[in-house]
Parts: sequence; C-alpha cells; structure tokens
Amino acid sequence: MQGGYRRGVAHTPVDPSTTPAPDGVLDASRGPLHPLARATLQAAVEAAWADPTRRHAPGRAARAHLDTARGVLAGALGVAPAQLSVHASAEEALALGLAGLRHARRRVGGGVLLGAVERSVLLLEAGEDPVPVDRVGRVDRDAWRAGLQRPGLAAAAVQTANGEVGTRQPVPALATAARDAGVPLLVDASASLGRDPLGPEGEVLVADAASFGGPPLGLLAVRPGARWSLPGPRREAEHGRALAPPWVPLVLAAAEAWRQTEAAAPADAAQARALVDDLREAAARVPDVQVAGDPLDRLPHVVTFSALFTDGEALVEELARRGLVVASGSACASSVLRASHVLTAMGVLSHGNVRVVLPLLSVAPDRAASVARLCAELPDAVHTVRRRMGTAEL
Repeated sequence: MQGGYRRGVAHTPVDPSTTPAPDGVLDASRGPLHPLARATLQAAVEAAWADPTRRHAPGRAARAHLDTARGVLAGALGVAPAQLSVHASAEEALALGLAGLRHARRRVGGGVLLGAVERSVLLLEAGEDPVPVDRVGRVDRDAWRAGLQRPGLAAAAVQTANGEVGTRQPVPALATAARDAGVPLLVDASASLGRDPLGPEGEVLVADAASFGGPPLGLLAVRPGARWSLPGPRREAEHGRALAPPWVPLVLAAAEAWRQTEAAAPADAAQARALVDDLREAAARVPDVQVAGDPLDRLPHVVTFSALFTDGEALVEELARRGLVVASGSACASSVLRASHVLTAMGVLSHGNVRVVLPLLSVAPDRAASVARLCAELPDAVHTVRRRMGTAEL
C-alpha cells in the first residue's frame, strides 16, 4: 500500500486518489484532509481501531502503529517521541501546556504574559491584561520585556504567527527576553506548522495537525529540562498528560499528512504566497476595503480583509452563493470574546471582515483558479452586500 503507514495497516488496497476538496474552498483552517491521510484513516479504522493500552493482539498492533506515528509527528516538531503527546484539539493542548507550566511554578505565582492577539483559550486561561500589538498585529517588544518583570509571573506564551491575519511574531527575540528573565515560554505553532518553518524556541510547543492537512489533533511537546507538571493524580495516557489514549486511526492520518506535506512545503508556500499577494492587491483596490496584517513578514497562506459598510457574514454568504467558500469573524473566537479580538487589538476595522486560509495544493488542486475567481468576484460581491444593506451610496 502507498503512503508508508498503510503497509500492514490494512489487508486490502486503498486508492489514494480520493476526491480532493470541492472547487472554490478557500477556508482550510480545519481541513479538508490530505487525500492520502484520508486513505490512511479509512484503512486504519479496520486495522488499528483497538485501545493501544490493551495487551491483546489488536491492542498491541494499535500500540505499534501509535508509536510509529508518534515518531513521525515528534520529528515534525523537532522533539523526541517521549516528549510528544496527542490530544483531541489544539485548544486542549494549549490549555494543558499552559496549565503544566503554571502548576510547576505555582510557588512563584500564577501570572501569564501573552500578546493581545493570542488564541482565545490562552487569553481566557491567563485572565490578565495582555501585551499590546501594533497595527499589523505584532507584539510590542518593549512592552513584552517590561511585562516579564511582573511579580508572580509563572509563564509566557506567544504564537509563531497569527492564524487570522498571518503576521509573524518575533519569536526568537521574545524567547530570548523570556529566557533572560527566567520565565518559561509556550510557543503556539497551531497556525503555522507545515506551512512555515518552525524554530527551536520554547520550553513547551503546541501545534495542530489540521494545519498540514491532517485531522484537527492537538500536538503538545514538552522539551527536556522544562519545569512542567499537571495538578492532581498522574493521568493514565500520553505520558501522564491525558485521561485516555487518542484514537489511533486519527494519529496515523495525521502522521501520513505530515509525511506527504513535509517535502512539498517550500514549493507549496511559494505558490500560496504569490496567490495571497494577488488577493491582497485585489482587495485593496475595492473602495473602503482594508487589508489586515503585515504584507511581507507573514504566513504564506492567510489573509484577512475588512469591508466598510458591510456585514462579514452577509459577505461570506454572498461569496458562497457565487461558489466561493471563505470565513468571517475571528479564527480563534470564543463565545465570551468579541467576534474578532485580533482585529480589535490591532486597532483596525473589525467588522465586515473576510478571512482566507488557502488549502494545500495537494488538497485543492484548483486553488489558483479559486483565488482568481475571488479576486474577480469580490468588487461586485461587496457592492451587492452594501446595496442590500442600504449603504452602497454612503
């Protein structure tokens, strides 16, 4: 069987040429699966379904597959397999990663330093005033360094890049400042792994398998020497970090997605960057449309723009009527936060926004044509929504 993990996972052949994403899909924040990851998942449902903690033959087989997949995913994050645990979502992994840092330093205090555009799960867990960002969403370095001097600070957290506007954070500089202050750092790579190079920074590292064409599984790595522990009795699974082991077919699918994505990542990113450049230019030409984020120092596949005198959901629906699938609101929204705390923190237009997250070329072979269609349809779609809202002449 093709794809590495399906050899021995199933006794019947699996066709890897499964149907790609439908035409017009420009929102890949959660899927679709890489075709070979989907084929692996289908095969593994039959051969690796068992609980990997059981001692019977199916359980031992599932354990062997889980160990193999963990090794591949650990390599994606640059850590050893024993340092990596797999969780139900990136949000769960983020919450656990932060909880472990805070508990290990509970005698110092429970404070958390993080930027104002971090994922909502971290903002809610921290419950403190975040570090401000500039107009493109980049953390203020001086404010970060000053924040590291707060009394009772247990941990700091920073994303590699923002999943809503694409802006990269100066992770090496922020990590150096945290290390000099003796504060452990959680690095959130959930929007970037597989789409942008990953550095070595952070005592704790979190990623999302969905970012590289896998299922939405959270990946949590704790580097050697990091002070990290969870409160309460030791948990039974995933190196003491989970109440139950992950479902092995999903982990196998994630590992296969990484194997297929890793080699193609540089070329994929180059094409995606050019497509996003085209989209940024097209959006900026529409009257009263503001493109958010750094135009250069950014993720290659993400862009958000906001149209004045429109409603974001109405614009998404209008584009969907034209066969184009995009998103609106925050990429990391929570029911108790504003629709886009990221744009609000940046001080830019925070309503009428549209977010594009380009799928991988292997998932959506038509993505260049879809971007061209969006560039062509966007001016009339914005005008149509404004006319319906009675704001076209404002």
